[in-house]
Parts: sequence; structure tokens; C-alpha cells
Amino acid sequence: MNNPFLDTTFHIRWSLLKPELVAPAIEEALREAQEKIDAVAGQKEAGITFEGSFLVLEKATENLGIAWGKVSHLDSVCNSPDLRAAYHKMLPKVVEFFARIPLNEKLWSVLKAYDALEAKKTLSPIEKRFLTETMADFREQGADLPANKKERLRSLAQELAQVTQKFSENVLDGTNAFELVVRDRGKLGGLPARDIEQARLDARRKGYGTEDDPQWRFTLHMPSLLPVMKFAHDERFRKTLWEADVAVGRAEPHDNLALIGQILALRQEKAELLGNRHFADMVLARRMAKNGATTLRFIEDLHGRIEKAFERENKVLEEFKAKEADTPPESLEPWEIAFSSERLRREKYDFDEEELRPYFPIEQVINGMFQIAETIFGIDLEEKSVKFVDSSQNRSPESSLDAEKIEVWHPEVKFYEVKGAGGGLLGAFYADWHPRESKRGGAWMNYLMTGRPPSSGGKREPHLGLICGNLTPSINSQPALLTHHEVETIFHEFGHLLHHILGDVEIKSLNGINVPWDFVELPSQIMENWCWDRESLDLFARHYETGETIPDALFRKMIEARNFQSARKTMRQLAFSKMDLELHMSPTAPKSDDLDSRVDAILQGYQIPTKTKPPSIIGRFTHVFADSTGYAAGYYSYKWAEVLDADAFTRFLKEGILNPEVGREFREKILSRGNSAPPEQLFRDFMGREPDLQALLDREGLSAG
Repeated sequence: MNNPFLDTTFHIRWSLLKPELVAPAIEEALREAQEKIDAVAGQKEAGITFEGSFLVLEKATENLGIAWGKVSHLDSVCNSPDLRAAYHKMLPKVVEFFARIPLNEKLWSVLKAYDALEAKKTLSPIEKRFLTETMADFREQGADLPANKKERLRSLAQELAQVTQKFSENVLDGTNAFELVVRDRGKLGGLPARDIEQARLDARRKGYGTEDDPQWRFTLHMPSLLPVMKFAHDERFRKTLWEADVAVGRAEPHDNLALIGQILALRQEKAELLGNRHFADMVLARRMAKNGATTLRFIEDLHGRIEKAFERENKVLEEFKAKEADTPPESLEPWEIAFSSERLRREKYDFDEEELRPYFPIEQVINGMFQIAETIFGIDLEEKSVKFVDSSQNRSPESSLDAEKIEVWHPEVKFYEVKGAGGGLLGAFYADWHPRESKRGGAWMNYLMTGRPPSSGGKREPHLGLICGNLTPSINSQPALLTHHEVETIFHEFGHLLHHILGDVEIKSLNGINVPWDFVELPSQIMENWCWDRESLDLFARHYETGETIPDALFRKMIEARNFQSARKTMRQLAFSKMDLELHMSPTAPKSDDLDSRVDAILQGYQIPTKTKPPSIIGRFTHVFADSTGYAAGYYSYKWAEVLDADAFTRFLKEGILNPEVGREFREKILSRGNSAPPEQLFRDFMGREPDLQALLDREGLSAG
């Protein structure tokens, strides 16, 4: 079938990927994959080989994964009614197909038959790892269940996929449904000039105001929302946006509260079908944490270590607000917290984070980040020429120059190649950094194709990935000037990308980021450390007009303010983690009208005291509820991996921030190895010991509690 979704060419022709082609492509990919699985399942057990069973099975769904990956990606970055309908039409079929694989009795018999052979002892370490992981995957997904339970498990997979997709769409639609158009310039007092200008340009794009009579448009997308909450003097202005933001996922026609109860109940039923007490134990069994109880102890241990510091920070902010208002200290309103915190930071450190923006033009940040990666990991990165072809317009013949360019899905998207020391192509990736209404919120990394090292006599198959975000866009002729936090976001997602691109495991499903989720954040979070060191910052943090590095006085303020309210920031992550975990450790899902009271009970001692009780984030908590599993019972992974990254980074601190020898070891012992060995072993290989929590407490200034 000549369908572009089925084309496995490395350079994807995005303009050809039209919604009406989704269904025929996925139907064909499903048919092809099923034929390959049936070929394995139909083998006679006598004479069965590893290559003819496990390896054929491993490759059976590769083309389906590539095709469906294109559909899912476009749904995330170019959402439209037609594409959404096409996605919904095929989602149940794709989910049902993958759910059916481990429940295929004939296939399972073939795999068990090989697993019982003495021949498996002659497999290579990677092959043994793949056999062990595959057998565990099948058992974990119900291969040993009786027929009636297998059928229910298939139904559960479909139901979960559909309801979590609806949750995701409600958050996107609810976010896009809100806008606030300001007509009085006086309401914008306190906002940085660039944010005011961005709001004016956004209003003009939507048809509000004129050059002579400007208006300003604000939305719930982060580059618009956050400056208002931090800087706007007008309290009613802040309150309006805060109320709209916390209402996302809680109001018709985009209400998610009823869906959450369904999701939790479906997950619990799935866990019980598979012999687990609750969903958390099911999810965590093969992760570093192993079970819900261990994870909860980790969260509560960290809580106990920072509880006093958290209380002190809350008291200091309340006293500061009272001093400014000349009133007795009391709890703040939720829409006052970011604003007062920013004012307190400025007073305490004489530090305005906006002063850093001119030193972080996005292209310069990316180029510097590449230079750091090239130095420590021994790679070369190169931007390639791209073209955007609007599929809605009539095509004109391509020039020979355009034909050489790589196609992208939006005019702002960039494309880069990553090569090894010998010049061989390791992989490539797309980067899409700025917000659009057709693009989901947040920042993320994903992959479109997984490669592998050259086999005997063969060639290396390169990896293909992508990184996306919703960062500050450019204004007029001025480049996109980022906050320091946005710089960290780019480094974070690039760390995930390197984990994929530098994967060097011959079995693709063990390659790259296909690792336990409480280990997958180590490569991403460790990259953020280079955003704080003077030596690495000087490679890219230069004023976009003068080329000067960050002045010493401003750098000192930045470092001194690094751990400002670090206990509150840590507690916020622990609160999300505890809420997620305990909801998934309960056998009974709360009703929609009882969700907030249930969350409040879980988070006693984890929340900032406020006058107005804010509703929980649960209605828009896409990390946990926008995927059948995703970060469900796994949000703790961010903090767990912070322990790993802070500890692992101590080697760079001791041996050189840009030390290529340490970088080589990190690449060889962690980045390149994917899931070829247990994560605990990979960490020990690099550090020579078990992880030490103290490094994280030291980095965040919380050692004293």
C-alpha cells in the first residue's frame, strides 16, 4: 500500500500525512503485524529457535509502532477536528491489538517452550535480558490468566485508552477555551515590557485592537499565564487568571472529574485481575522502587526531612506580605503566592530573574547546549535545512534546492543530525519549542524510530526523535528570550533525547529510553546541572545585543537565589507524588464530588496554607490521567531520579564540569545501555556504589532540615 503513514523512510513527508489516510494505514499495519505474530504462534515447538520466536516477535510490531507514532505525534502538535476523529476511530483497534498479544495462548506456548530449553543458556547477555524481560512482560499483562479474565483485560485496555484520551482532550480544549482581553493599559502594571508586547501581538493576531488603539490578550498557556501571576500588580487580574486556570478540567463541556473516578476504578480492576492488591504495586513491581509501600516511605522520608524548612518558608512569606500590607501575618490567597514570592526574592537577593532573559536567546542556548554535549559525550550536532509544505495549499514543483531540504510539520520546527566521533550518523531529531492552540501543553521528548548498532556486515540504523515545548516566543525582530527555568526545560528534554539517540543496544525494545520510569528521568535531570555552572553558562549565556557574559554580580545573585523556597518547591513535587500514589493504592475510587476532600486528606502537611482553599490539580493532571498508565503511580519518579542525578553529577563536580572522560563513562555506562541491564546495576557501574540521598539535600540547601 502506497500510504505515507506506512513509509519507513527516515525523513518523514509530514505534508502527506492527512487524516483520511490514518485508517487505511493503521488497518494495513495491524494486518501485517498480526501475520508476523501468527507465524510465530503457529510454529511447532520442536526445533524452535530464539531468532524464530523472540526476535521475530520483537520486530513484528515495528512498522505499526512507526505508523501509529506519527498519528499520535500529529495529534499532539497539530490537533484538528479531522485528525482527532481519525485518531479516535483507530485508537480502540490499536489498543486492543497490543492488549491481545500477551493473551495469545498459542504464542505464549511457543515462548514458554523456548524458555524451557537448555539452548537459552547459550544466548548472549543482551538476548538473555530480552528473553527475561519479554517473559515478565507477558506474565505482567495476563498471559497466565484464564480465558474469561483475558477477555475482560482486553476490554479494560480499550476503556482505559478511550477515557484517558478524553481526559487529555478536555485539558487541551479547556485551556484553549479561555482568553482575557484587556483594554485598559493601566491593568498591566508590573508586567515586563516584553510580556506586554507579546500580549498585544497576540491580541492583534486574534483581531483585537488596532495599532492606534491596542488591546492585550492573555491565555492559560504558560508563557502568557506565568508572568501575570508573578508580576502583575493588579490583584483582580491575577485572581481572574488563577480562577480560570484551576477550573481547567472541572467545568462543562470539559469536565474531567467523573472521568478520574472511571480511570481509577478501571486501573484497580486491572490490577486485581493480574493478582495485585492495587494499581501501584502492579506498576512498580519492575521499577527501582518495587512496590507502593517502598515508594510511600521514600516520599514520607523526604517530607520529614524538609517539613520544618517548609514551615519556616511559609511563615517568612506570610510575614513579608504582612509587612508590605502593614497588617498582621496571615495566610495568603493562592493568587498572591507567586507575586509575593517574587517580591520577597527581589528584596532578599536584589535579584530579578527577568534580568537574565537577554542572556538566553533560544538559538544561542541551543548552540551552547550542543557544544557542551559535543565536549563531554564526543558527538557532533548539526542543524539541517528544513521546509514547511502547507498541505492545504496547491503544490508547486520543488526546486532542486528545496528538494534537498528536510520537511517539518510547522514553520518553526528545526531538524538536527547527531554524528559520532567517526562521522557516522547516530540519529536525528526535530525540535518544536513554542506554543500553539493546536499543540498540547508542557514539554516532552518522544521518538519516531528506534535504531540499533551495526550487526555483522550491516550498517547502523539511526534513531529519530523529537523534543517539544511551550516556551517564550520571539517578539517582532527580537529573538525568543528565555527565562532560566525555560533554559532548564530545554536541557531536560535534550537529556531524554540523548538517551534515545545514543542508545547502542542491538535489540530495539531494550534500546534508548525504554527503561523503568523511575530511572528514565536521570539522563534528563542531570543535564539541568549545566545550567548553573559558570564555566558551562559562559558557553551560551551571552547578551543577545552585546555578546557579554552574565555579569559577576548578577551571576552571584542567581546562585544565591537558587535555593530560594527550595523546601516549598520540593514539597510541591512530594504533594503531587503522594496524591498520585495514594489514589492508586486505594481499592476504592473516590466519587467525583468527593475527589477534593479525598485529596485534602491525603495531603495534610504537604500543602501551602491559604485563605481560599484551591481545588486540587487533579482535573488537569495530565501526567497521571492522560494515558492508560503514563506517570500513574509513578509521579514520584521525578524526585527519585533527582536523587540519582544529584549524586551522579558529583563526579562531574569533582573531576571537571566539562570532563570528556567522565562524560564518556556516563555515555557508555548509562546513556548507551538502555534497558540492557537493571538500572541499579547501571548506576553502580557509573558511580561504583549505591545512590546517596545526601547529594540532593546538599544541592537544594536542605541538609539542615
